[in-house]
Amino acid sequence: MAKESFDKEIQFLRMLVLTSGAYNRQQFADRLGISVHTFDKTIKRLKEIVSSVCQQLPEEQGKQFAETIRYSYLDSSDPMLLFLFRAKSLKESESQRISLLLAAMHGQSLSAMELLDACCASLPAELPLPDEKTIRTDLKYLEQVGVIKKEPGPRPFRYRIHNDLVKDLSHDELLDLYDFVDIMANTQIPSVQGYLLRDGLKKHFARNLAENDSIDPFLYKYHYYSRILDEANLFTLIDAIRNRRKVSFLYFSPKRATSYASKNTNPLFERETEGKQETVLPLKVIYDHQYGRWYLLGHHERYGIKKYRMEGLTQIEEDKAVPEELFAEVSTDLEQRMQYSWLVDTGRPVTVRIRFFHPGPGIASFVKERVLLQGQWGVVTEENEASFLFEIVVNGTIEIKPWIRSFGSSCEVLEPLKLRQEMITEWKEIKAYYESVRENI
Repeated sequence: MAKESFDKEIQFLRMLVLTSGAYNRQQFADRLGISVHTFDKTIKRLKEIVSSVCQQLPEEQGKQFAETIRYSYLDSSDPMLLFLFRAKSLKESESQRISLLLAAMHGQSLSAMELLDACCASLPAELPLPDEKTIRTDLKYLEQVGVIKKEPGPRPFRYRIHNDLVKDLSHDELLDLYDFVDIMANTQIPSVQGYLLRDGLKKHFARNLAENDSIDPFLYKYHYYSRILDEANLFTLIDAIRNRRKVSFLYFSPKRATSYASKNTNPLFERETEGKQETVLPLKVIYDHQYGRWYLLGHHERYGIKKYRMEGLTQIEEDKAVPEELFAEVSTDLEQRMQYSWLVDTGRPVTVRIRFFHPGPGIASFVKERVLLQGQWGVVTEENEASFLFEIVVNGTIEIKPWIRSFGSSCEVLEPLKLRQEMITEWKEIKAYYESVRENI
């Protein structure tokens, strides 16, 4: 996705969403583990990104995007935090250089040296001229993200813009593709690359369609903003899993008081961070659709299988590769331990028995339909007109408890006894919240 990491901006935006402006500058800086000066610089940087990304929008819509930094995330059906991915986190010199490279390749194939000459001839005088190594690095990046394509043939290799999609499809096919991408990006995971493809198609239509043509037949309300931010690290981890490589990162547990720490490059200002440096072999990435969270499961040399909330991962870097035999061994161990995981729990298996109640005689049992749809590998063991018995073996009861609680009075936990007592205690606590303050209310 982005050429450079933007951990600070990700954690910064996450805090904006979660606090909705409730923190002042000092509280915000303390929670992120940065200074107030760095807070102000980050605000300025994000405002610049928003204005640069949204400068082509109509005035009223541009004002709406400008309000993004003022905690107005819920005023739009579009995932506002996506602007961070659109910005690509490129330096000014890189943005200028890459724009010139793409402009030079418009409608023709060029070699690296020809692109170097074109770039040097067009760069502003105040920017440093690139060398051949820099241009080849830019070309490798652009090829990796799918913007350009290397032409077949002998050296020197020639590159062209990879726009076969819009060239080979008809107008109606492109409209169908746009509708499909729009639906999938708003309803499936991961979403970021779908949104970027949708925006690219929208720009193509804006250049080629008549004003009265509509390309937005659907409107969605996006809710899981944190999920969008976590996708910044998703493809790095997937790539490490495919290549059997370890990753190292600075991890901040959700229980810690801070959620970010900058790299200490100046020894005079080096300080102890609250994050924990970890090196693990990533094995699986799991998404919790109920809370909109991503989890990384990996193997640690000392502690074995470990689980991490992806929102706490910062400064991710790929490490050395491991033998295929080791990867297969620890993957098999993880699969065995997760055989009965409701989500990511690898604890001791326990049998949970729940009695669910039908809504009433002559009424379709939406309760049973939902249990069969969401109950994973659990089975209905007995049933009568009033209720049915559901049984499932899970690793611990922590993760299944919110699902059970969501049925309210339509279910009763029978076993294990500990879970039954926990549910009784929780419902008594909830009941206390609704007790009248005065007798006559």
